[in-house]
Amino acid sequence: MTAPPERRKRSPLRRPAGPPGKLRRRIGTTARLLAALIVVGGLYTAFSPGMQATADDEVVLSPAAAEGKQLFETSCISCHGRNAQGVPDRGPSLIGVGSAAVEFQVGTGRMPLTSQGAQAERKTPQFTLDQARQIGAYIQALGDGPELPLPGEDLGKGGDVAHGGELFRVNCSSCHAFGAGGGALSSGKSAPTLEESTDREIYAAMLTGPSSMPVFGDNQLTPDEKRDIIAYIQNLQTDPDPGGWGLGRVGPVPEGLAIFLIGMVAIVFTTLWIAGKS
Repeated sequence: MTAPPERRKRSPLRRPAGPPGKLRRRIGTTARLLAALIVVGGLYTAFSPGMQATADDEVVLSPAAAEGKQLFETSCISCHGRNAQGVPDRGPSLIGVGSAAVEFQVGTGRMPLTSQGAQAERKTPQFTLDQARQIGAYIQALGDGPELPLPGEDLGKGGDVAHGGELFRVNCSSCHAFGAGGGALSSGKSAPTLEESTDREIYAAMLTGPSSMPVFGDNQLTPDEKRDIIAYIQNLQTDPDPGGWGLGRVGPVPEGLAIFLIGMVAIVFTTLWIAGKS
């Protein structure tokens, strides 16, 4: 009998890595997760306007904005909160509303709000126009937003009155009426009359859309078109009524009613008085 072939000796199998290998993988995964969280948090901190607004010490304020901050903290902070971030159920955040909205609301006396209602009504301002602009400069420094041109310029000067009338009838007359006398809206609100509105107030209202008014950005109405509308409203404010009593300039319907109720009634009673005397 032949001898069985010799079996080759097999090298011992290597055992898989034990707990030290698993520990290294877990540590690596944890480190990568922490690095990703740090990167995301850093990006959010860098690009979030709200986070920038909370870091009040990092905001560099101009002299006007510094004065506005003092006025804000004595008169507005109770409703709009520290750094103008708002107070639930009391006042909204002002981050991003811009100085134009502040100048309109404070300059027309709508803010500070005296009582809750359907909308803020125009009243005697509690701040001067310069103080309103200082508060607006502070809000602008906190979160940017729409701004008005520099004061001192007549924003309606040089505007096309005829073109402004066309734009007003298309975009504004449905609420403010054709004669800019205002009108009633739903839910107890109303579009105010524009008889007392200044050029800056009209421009700010178009930029910011207070209450139920839509925002007319530069994509909807260019700055030149806004100036045309302002020129048309200024023309309405200074244009006299050649026929006498304008009756709100809302058209022939109130004129006909006035003729019937006043003129015809006066004629009838005059006729009866003459007949009685004769």
